[in-house]
Amino acid sequence: MKLPTEILAKAANQARGLAIDAVHACSSGHLGLPLGCAEIGAVLFGHALAHNPDEPRWINRDRFILSAGHGSLFLYSWLHLSGYDLPLEQLKKFRVLHSRTPGHPEFRETPGVECTTGPLGQGVGNAVGMAVAGQMAAARFNTPEQAIFDYRVVCLCGDGCMQEGVAMEAVAFAGHHKLSNLILIYDSNDVTLDAMAAKTQSEDAARRFKAVGWDVQTVDGHDMAAFLKAFKKARRAPSGKPQLIVARTVIGKGIAEVQGTPKAHGEGGAKFSDSARAGLGLPAGEHFYVSDEVRAHFDGHKKALVRRARKWRKLFDAWRGSNPDKAALLDSAGVRPDAAAVLAKIPAFAPDAKLSGTRAAGREVLQPVAAQLPLLISGSADLHGSTYNYIAADKDFEPANRSGRNLRFGIREHGMAAISNGVAYDGLFRPSCATFLVFADYCRGSIRVAALSKLPVIYIFTHDSIGVGEDGPTHQPVETVSSLRLIPGLDVVRPADAEETAGAFAAALERVDGPTLLALTRQSVPNLNAIPADERRSGVLKGAYVALRESGPLERILLAAGSELQLALGAAKELGAGTRVVSVPCFERFDRQSAEYRESVLPSACRKRVAVEAGVTSPWRAYVGLDGAVVGVDRFGLSAPAPQVYEQLGITVPAVVAAARRLG
Repeated sequence: MKLPTEILAKAANQARGLAIDAVHACSSGHLGLPLGCAEIGAVLFGHALAHNPDEPRWINRDRFILSAGHGSLFLYSWLHLSGYDLPLEQLKKFRVLHSRTPGHPEFRETPGVECTTGPLGQGVGNAVGMAVAGQMAAARFNTPEQAIFDYRVVCLCGDGCMQEGVAMEAVAFAGHHKLSNLILIYDSNDVTLDAMAAKTQSEDAARRFKAVGWDVQTVDGHDMAAFLKAFKKARRAPSGKPQLIVARTVIGKGIAEVQGTPKAHGEGGAKFSDSARAGLGLPAGEHFYVSDEVRAHFDGHKKALVRRARKWRKLFDAWRGSNPDKAALLDSAGVRPDAAAVLAKIPAFAPDAKLSGTRAAGREVLQPVAAQLPLLISGSADLHGSTYNYIAADKDFEPANRSGRNLRFGIREHGMAAISNGVAYDGLFRPSCATFLVFADYCRGSIRVAALSKLPVIYIFTHDSIGVGEDGPTHQPVETVSSLRLIPGLDVVRPADAEETAGAFAAALERVDGPTLLALTRQSVPNLNAIPADERRSGVLKGAYVALRESGPLERILLAAGSELQLALGAAKELGAGTRVVSVPCFERFDRQSAEYRESVLPSACRKRVAVEAGVTSPWRAYVGLDGAVVGVDRFGLSAPAPQVYEQLGITVPAVVAAARRLG
């Protein structure tokens, strides 16, 4: 179909007007990208993308990610014009409380928004994850007769995204893995927020991308025909590589007083709205204007998109009839696993099992779980040999094997986490990823967005405490578990033994409304057999449970998480019959339990409480209260064998006993 250049040029200017009016109305927001990329938006949403506004989550839609999320009005305007359930009234409520047009795009809040973006570079990583998911889906579900997955992942980013390390980590991964279904559009306008881009960058982006395995085209981003030609070539990806389109644009184009300068980046140009609107050919005094002919074009284009989706549906129905097993697998995507069913597939560990840490227990747990859930995938930041999260029955995801379930991310922790978010946004596969717990700090930006977006990513992070020993304080995450517990919506599970580890995996898998982090030990821990294995497993699902019940009148409660539970149990033997031991593998799950259950585990009448964990002490105050005590580590660790570090830092049975006796 020939590009309707004249009508799309009008649409571009009217989209500029929508952005100017929305920012002017709330005196807040970013105008630079919505104005500078208007022609790109017109070509994509008015002609080139395959999507269905009536079915925003159609599984074979092209995915469009606005990585430069500060330019959210670009996306909102084109979604509105395309016919998504985003009426003009919502554009008028830009950045207004409870509107569908928040300051940055938010997943689940606005139809057509694929990812929560705004932290720069995240969307690039998310796009790479979606491209991974697309390649996996095609490999698993397409047949020679019926290719039900052939979509492209299209991402628009700017200089800010390009400068962020997370984006470049993901870009290198995409180039190495030849993700030919990925198209990255670089809004190259020579401007950052503070200054002209030359103040902070001098690299040749085209050569940089070519060096890491991408094809690159450079075009005038305001020349719609040239951009469409480049986009069509990128869509074909004849070389089998990911595609970069460097689109040279003028930031804030249409507001003569600020365009092409850093002043165009924010809302500063909005005060020139009257002169800008006149220059764009928009009627005076008629704000949020869209002409009838632009409406008519997008209405007609929407009908064509819907027809295309219906044609695909016929192909899909034929595929479903011919491939019932594949269809059943596809139908299982996103279904919440039943924790009891997951646990039933995990064999019990021998009471005297000797494993090299809960990380080793995790390896044993992962294998039957992966067999039960074939859409579960796993990856590691070059640490499979230490994190033990490799799905042994499968192979690596790579260009020659797109159905592989193990991803090798390389030493790219933040990129790994952002890519995993992209897989989770896509919704077909369940991502898990791994590194050492101390490197959660390299992943934190992505983990936070996963929690905000309620993505069911599973983090299998090992080497969880001072038990790392000889590696020393750089690798001993004394503060990390507690700091992660502060992220709203993130479940942090620190299991104490092999059976609790089984429960931790079941807890992570059954949770589909947010991310879960498993903090696993490097050092060996015994199986703690004070109560039966099934009670330990089910106890983890509740976040906390009684690991040892008092045999006389209750006098005191010892609380612990992870490998320090053995210390609490050891102390209880010395303290006598009135001592209860409570395992608290997951604060967040325990806090979600009923008041009755929480009272049954931690009776409010018993105020003599001691908590022990090889980490900072402050978070435990919520459970021990002002009258209680905490045995922990409020300093960095030491380089020595783990037993010596525990002894030197006072995380011992005698220390717990002494703390309890000081309470009376």
